[in-house]
Amino acid sequence: MNSVEAQTLSDIFFAELPHADRVNQALQAAYEREKQAEDLRRTHHFGGRYENTYIPAERIVELEPVIGFAREHAARILGRPDLRAGFWFNEMHAGHRTSLHSHEELDELLSAVYYVQCPPDSGNLLLHDDEALITVTPRPGLLVLFPPDLPHEVEENRAAQMRLSVAFNFGPIDPQT
Repeated sequence: MNSVEAQTLSDIFFAELPHADRVNQALQAAYEREKQAEDLRRTHHFGGRYENTYIPAERIVELEPVIGFAREHAARILGRPDLRAGFWFNEMHAGHRTSLHSHEELDELLSAVYYVQCPPDSGNLLLHDDEALITVTPRPGLLVLFPPDLPHEVEENRAAQMRLSVAFNFGPIDPQT
């Protein structure tokens, strides 16, 4: 008889932001206000768009409830309160997708995505966990937290409206710890 070793899937966590409608409305308006600023950093230029738009936290205070909510969950999951949160916005219009990647470049301990606006059929999050493919259908107010080395991608946005999300990487405040 052949024995097969059982595999365990990565830990993936989900949380719903209370009062997300109110928070998301303010956050989307703030993003629209700030996204065209010439001094913003933008990275990962594919298919005629930048995948990542970095807006300084002090210029988008409407994100504070989301950062606090995400950091609280990350601290509980990781068992440590001393976390810094790096974040960026991802704006996906019809026909756009995000290619397979992971976030293990630096000292990240946990990655996350928070959904601000995601109309139906705007692209599922696909998490590749060895032989398993985990599909997450986004909805406004959903926070998904996962290991930074877990490969993931976003399907094509087939909706007519834009999809807006905020991605996070959590790492130690002091990189030596």
